[in-house]
Amino acid sequence: MPNKRKNSVDIPIVAALVLLTDLFILMPGLAATPIRSVLGLPMVLFLPGYALIAALFPAKDDLDGIERLALSLGLSIAVVPLIGLGLNYTPWGIRLIPILVSLSVFTFIMCLVAVYRRSQLPLDKAFSLSLGDVYGAVKAPVSSQPESKLDRILTIILVIAVLASVVALAYVIVTPKQGEKFTEFYILGMDGKADNYTTRFALGDSGQVIVGVVNHEYENVKYSMDIRLNNESLPVPPNAQSFTLDNNATWEQPVTFTPNAAGNNMKLEFLLYKNDNLTVPYRDLHLWVNVTRGINATN
Repeated sequence: MPNKRKNSVDIPIVAALVLLTDLFILMPGLAATPIRSVLGLPMVLFLPGYALIAALFPAKDDLDGIERLALSLGLSIAVVPLIGLGLNYTPWGIRLIPILVSLSVFTFIMCLVAVYRRSQLPLDKAFSLSLGDVYGAVKAPVSSQPESKLDRILTIILVIAVLASVVALAYVIVTPKQGEKFTEFYILGMDGKADNYTTRFALGDSGQVIVGVVNHEYENVKYSMDIRLNNESLPVPPNAQSFTLDNNATWEQPVTFTPNAAGNNMKLEFLLYKNDNLTVPYRDLHLWVNVTRGINATN
């Protein structure tokens, strides 16, 4: 009977991982799961390089296993930035979907080239990888009899260290470290810039500024605001008295105030409180204003 070509599992596994990664990134329900990050790492750091190596070196004698693994990692690190550089000069730019599509198309094309080039080689020359080969490669270092008991212990320690490194890497990916917790608090002039504030008023006139709050506290926060002129509270508009923001949400609205006393170089304070803690302001800003008793004021 003629020899049948041995089915290699490496190319189907690469293609399946690419499709699975695309699914977990593009599907709204799956994109929020940690599996997206776990699949995204080999999609960037290994799969494109492995497919390219498979296409360039279809014969099993071209490279050994360690060389294929090392070159797959190295070429992935080289190929992905080059694809990103090319996308930078296209209308799509460097964004998630264009990068995902480009990496997927590149990997699939290299897989097809690899399958074609292997099919052109004799059965005993073409590179192939079966599940039995993978199991044997993993089992061999542990099951084979080392020269001494110390060699066996060192081998087991090495395997445990590699597994622990993989687990630690997966943990870091799925549970990213939170950054610094803080709240942005700012005031702008009515033209939307941090300039041209109205600082001169006639007694009884009202003024306006744009007040902004951005929540970077990694939790929902209830904010309260107080406005004071020379330590005397002024009426706060209803829209600014109290509001709740989700993490990374922004609140930016015009706030109206009316000075209740005349004087020069008076401190107009905008005080922000967090989660009903009204004893000490969480953030504070101020302007220096002049208020006259006349009917005209100059900005």
